[in-house]
Amino acid sequence: MGRASTRRRVMRVTLGAEPVLRPDTVVGEEPLEIRVGGQPLAVTMRTPGDDMDLAVGFLLGEGLIATAADIAGMRYCAGPEGSVDEEGRLTYNVLDVTLAAGVPEPEVDLRRNFYTTSSCGVCGRASIDAVRLRGRYDIRDDPLRITAEVLADLPGRLRRAQRLFAATGGLHAAALADPDGGVLAVREDVGRHNAVDKVVGWAARAGMVPLRGHVLLVSGRASFELVQKALLAGIPVLAAVSAPSALAVDLAEESGMTLAGFVRGSSMNLYTGSHRVILPGVAAAR
Repeated sequence: MGRASTRRRVMRVTLGAEPVLRPDTVVGEEPLEIRVGGQPLAVTMRTPGDDMDLAVGFLLGEGLIATAADIAGMRYCAGPEGSVDEEGRLTYNVLDVTLAAGVPEPEVDLRRNFYTTSSCGVCGRASIDAVRLRGRYDIRDDPLRITAEVLADLPGRLRRAQRLFAATGGLHAAALADPDGGVLAVREDVGRHNAVDKVVGWAARAGMVPLRGHVLLVSGRASFELVQKALLAGIPVLAAVSAPSALAVDLAEESGMTLAGFVRGSSMNLYTGSHRVILPGVAAAR
């Protein structure tokens, strides 16, 4: 298995002081090729670890499966190049997924697009209408309610659980939480899409999808792709430490999702679905 981090010697430069050579921990980054039925589907640059969760979350987030039961098996295998070392041993950078009987194989055009766009998810090919048609779960009537205090506290809980970020400072993270603020799973990766896929894949393999009554927290911004992934997993609340995009807000509003951005310290922006957030001393807005 590839390494999630590695040690390097770096020159630490501080203005007004002598440079110092010292060890530093650097986050790992390696390609992962995801195959379906032996055929290449996608290549993503990821932090090694939780690869099977990543593959399941990716397939679910692209609407290719509904639950982990749609997968019959997964295995690491050798690829055409770069997947074995000098002694012929696997480097664990190629993962082949076998779909369950009756689950449609990805279309050829879809394979080509995923392979060339790497981890960009739906970049350049999807629309809100396409996502709505592929979505299997209706989150509009999800009864989840969460207090603003609990929501505001989640980024701190996420940061405290980020072991690799504490060592490297170079990772995105995603967390799955319950309405009481209990953090159920945290995953880190150099790719923010990958971090979400890993945590959703973990939940799918645990039989928790659709994730009604749960909150997805991401350490960066809320893009259209991340809202899509949350929607296809049946998650009613997405909270981000940074800003959402306009298209992300459009999709969240269209699907009935609660979208919170700039969740930092004691404040946040509620872009859609504010009725699920219990405000201090104020009746929840709609």
